[in-house]
This record gives sequence, structure tokens and C-alpha cells, in this order.
Amino acid sequence: MGQGLGAATAASTSRPSLGPHYKWIALSNTTLGILMATINSSIVLIALPDIFRGIKLNPLTSSNTPFFLWLLMGYMVVTAVLVVSLGRIGDMYGRVRMYNLGFAIFTFFSIMLSLTFGTGPEAALYLIVMRVLQGVGGAFLWANSSAILTDAFPSNQRGLALGTNMVAAIAGSFLGLVLGGVLGPVEWHLVFLVSVPFGMFGTVWAYLKLHDTGIRIPSKIDWWGNLVFAAGLISLLVGITHGILPYGNQSMGWTSPWVLAAMIGGVIALGIFMWIETKVEQPMFRIPLFRIRAFAAGNAAALFAALARGGLLFILIIWLQGIWLPQHGYSFTETPLWAGIYMLPLTVGFLVAGPLAGILSDRYGSRLFATIGVAASAVIFALFLTLPANFNYLAFGALLFVYGLASGLFASPNQAGIMNSLPPHQRGAGAGMAATFQNSAQVLSMGIFFTLIIVGLSGSLPHALYHGLTAQGVPNAYASKVANLPAVGSLFAAFLGYNPIGTLLGPILPHLSHAKVAYLTGRAFFPQLISGPFMTGLRSAFIFAIAASLVATIASWLRGGKYIHEEDVATVPSGSLAAGLAPGTAAASRPGDLAARRGMEPGPATVKFSTPDK
Repeated sequence: MGQGLGAATAASTSRPSLGPHYKWIALSNTTLGILMATINSSIVLIALPDIFRGIKLNPLTSSNTPFFLWLLMGYMVVTAVLVVSLGRIGDMYGRVRMYNLGFAIFTFFSIMLSLTFGTGPEAALYLIVMRVLQGVGGAFLWANSSAILTDAFPSNQRGLALGTNMVAAIAGSFLGLVLGGVLGPVEWHLVFLVSVPFGMFGTVWAYLKLHDTGIRIPSKIDWWGNLVFAAGLISLLVGITHGILPYGNQSMGWTSPWVLAAMIGGVIALGIFMWIETKVEQPMFRIPLFRIRAFAAGNAAALFAALARGGLLFILIIWLQGIWLPQHGYSFTETPLWAGIYMLPLTVGFLVAGPLAGILSDRYGSRLFATIGVAASAVIFALFLTLPANFNYLAFGALLFVYGLASGLFASPNQAGIMNSLPPHQRGAGAGMAATFQNSAQVLSMGIFFTLIIVGLSGSLPHALYHGLTAQGVPNAYASKVANLPAVGSLFAAFLGYNPIGTLLGPILPHLSHAKVAYLTGRAFFPQLISGPFMTGLRSAFIFAIAASLVATIASWLRGGKYIHEEDVATVPSGSLAAGLAPGTAAASRPGDLAARRGMEPGPATVKFSTPDK
């Protein structure tokens, strides 16, 4: 019996011989999957005006704002919530199997989105539900791609592989802007249809070519942990999302009892979740992994870098669409497309630096490159502060390009450092945890940046709007009414490339001269009016981004020297129940125990197991 168990164990732990080219197949397919997932997280940003026009819904009407906000953020929220659970499930049932399922789910709901029919709130609700379900597929891809690559590549090439994957992840969010701007005006259904052929090809390719090469852990699903974690994170992120919306006579909803209850309840639930994870035998969130210095510091750096970066993309789009492009001769209907084009230097910089930084980190370790990259980001945010509202594009484009370089220099080595620090049997769970921190930070960052901008607008926009309107002959009472509307409407208008003046002044315009109507609804009045208040909030946003980047810099440096967790796996004694596994199952002792005994500090970490009992 011992020999039979030993043979089975050896078979389960030996990597199948898939040939020297398998790792490149894994890299190509997972890069395609992550690129699709991230393109779809941003493609609607630029295409939202065309989508709402297509379903005949005005996103600036207060009753429609929740539709706008959830179509924008629902995909990211569900991805952030699910990646940890799906990474853990990948460890249990096979990372490739879960990844393949994610590709199929993502493709199916891309098809359903492209088949959207009808108009009005019903169509918007359908789009939101389909986007959320598409996000489920995206979460499967996110949760397992890094682990698949770490399994497939030797440690001296993981920086290149994970760097390429991370480049696809962040570059996809930039490319989505351009695709949304190009496809949306042609036919808004194309925004969702564009993913279908690539998804179908990638799904078939993944099922035919990818194979599980990692260690699989037979264990039970932590149901209580999953449920409490999902409830807590959903409550927190939904509270943050709705905190941006007006409440009563206030410009934002942070004092709303419902928002406060959601956020406080979410934090409490997440605290309970952490307690649960210390009590269950097979937790979904591997808290002992944080004793690995490289893992803990890398995730902290990624979290704060994402806080600095996540909302920045939206703010730069608002700056371009609502202020700079109209003042340079672009009509409001054209600004979404051109905003995506003018953001391209950021993508180019990232594509240049990301793979190169990954290769260098394979040789020299992650700390130096990641730390320099995130520290340079703080400097670039400070330089953005020096630009006027109506900037010179050469300066703006140069800063975008250098920021892309800095982001690539940080992201690739940081992800490689995180994944190299993980024991092989914990790579799915660890990758899911890392993705959760980054995706949650994206949503939180949007809430923070939008809040800072809205605070800036609320302080000075009403005064500027009132005097600007009355100077053009708008009656005082009506000008006062318009000026005191929530500033979030003006912010969303700038974000969507709308000129809201024509809508806000609809009943008054027939009583004004043609010259004044042309000026009020033209390209100059609204952008010039909003630029001063916007820059007040923008400065606060960049100061926050600088602070977050500096914290990320400190965390990145604290990761220590080059550290790769290696396992020379033989077998676990057949009589052992270590890690809660059946006798003879190959894996480490209970996750985190061995690393805890070692202090989880960087250094040699070769794990060996005794042979089965005879």
C-alpha cells in the first residue's frame, strides 16, 4: 500500500513533460486573457456617451447616475471581490481548469453584451448585469494567470513572463480607452463585440494547449470565509461607490446613513473574516503568507501604487475631455476619441519599460527597479502639479511617457517578486490575494480622486458659474439655481465629453441672443469656467498620489534582497495529515507553518520531504 501511495504521490508531484515551448504557449494565452480582461475594464470609459445615446438614456439626469456609475465600476467591483476565492479554488481543482472556465464565461457574456437590445433603464440594467457576469469571467482569468506562468517558467525567467503579463494588464486599461473611442462612435455594440472573436479563439486555444503543471491541494472550500469576505468587500466598495453621489442638499453622499452603514458594516465584516481565517483549518485567505517579507512588502507597494494610479486615469481623461480638447478646437462629441489618442504616450512608455524591467529583475532582483519606478512616479506627479489647465501638450505628453516608463519599471519586477516568494502550492491563493489588493485599490482610488475633485469644484464652481451665467444675460434666479446644482454633474459631464450648459439652460436659451447662445453652448465657456475649480481639486488629487507613491516606495524597499521560494518536492509521509491532506498527498505542511518556523525572511528556502512510510 505504501508503494502504491508513493507512486501516486510521485505522479501527482512530477511536472508533465510538455516540451520547451509550453511556457511560451502559456505566456501567449494568459497575456491574451489578461489583455482582454483589462481592456474591458476601461473600454466603456470612453464609449459611455455613445452607449447611453444608443440606449436613449441621459447619463447626466440624476435618476440615471446610478446606472452610469455601476456600468462604469460594476465590472471592477466584482473582479476585486472574487479573485481571492477563485485563486484558492484554482489551487484546489487546477489553475488551468479554472482559467479555461473563466475564458469561456468571459466570452459568453461578451456575446450577451453585444446582443443588447431595447432602450431606457431596462437596457441599462441589462448591461450592468451582463457586465457584472462578464467580470466573473475576468476574475477567473485574473486569479489564475500569474500562478499558471509561475508554474510554467523557471525562476530565472519569471520576471520576463510575469512582467509581460503585467504589461498586458496595465497596457490593456490604456488600450481600452482608444478602442472605446474608435468603436463607440461607429456602433456602440462593437465596444462589446470586439472581444468575442478573440475570446472564442483564446477559449479553444486554452482548452487545447494549457495543462496544469502546478501542485494541486485536495481540500475543502472555506464557505464561511468566502461568504463573509464577499459580503464585507461588496458592502465596502458599494458604500465607496455611492459616496460619490449627491445626498440631499450635499454634493456627495459620505454623510448618508446608508453609505456610512455600508462602509462601517463592510469594515466590521472584513474584520470578522480575518478572525475566521485564523480559526478554520483550510482558510481561503492565507494570512501566514504575510510572514514572507517579500510577499507582504510587494503587496503593500502594489496597494499604494494602485491607490495613486487608479483614479489618476479618470482625472487625466476629465482634464483632456472637459477642458483641454474643447479649448483646442475639438467638438465635445469628438473628445472621447481624442482623449484616448492623446493618452497613448503613457501606453508606449509602459510597453517599453515593462518587459525590460522584468528581464532585469530576473537577474538582479525586484527591489532596486520596483523602488526606483514607484519613487519616480511621485516625482512625475509633482511635475504634473506645475502644469496650467491649458497646458502645452509636449510637456503633458512627455510626463505621460515618463510616467509610463516608471510604472513599467515598478509593475513587472514587483509582480515577479510577489509570485517568486510564494510556495508552489500557494500560488493561486497568493496571486488572488495580490489581485484583490490591486483591484480593490482601483475602486477605492476612484472614490478618493472623485471626492477630492468634487470638493475642489464645490468650493468655487458655484460662484464662478453664477457670475459667468449672469454676465451672459441669464436671469439671477435661474443662474443661482443652476450654480447650486451638485458639482458631480459637471464632473461627470466633463468625464463623458458632454457640454451640460445646453441642457441646464434649455428653458432660458430661447430668450437670449444668438451670439450669447452660441458662446454659452460653444467650446470655450464651459471648459474655461470649470478649469479653475477643477485645478483646485486636481492639485489635492496629485498631492494624495505623491503621498501614496512615497508610501509605496518605502514598502518596496523593505522587501529585502532577491528571494525565490523553491520547493524540491518528493513526498509527504503516507501517515501524515499535514496541511489537512490525505495520507501520501504531496504538498507542504500546513500552509505557512514551515515559513513561519523560518521567520518568513528572505533567504534560501528549499523545502524537502521525507519518503513515504513503508
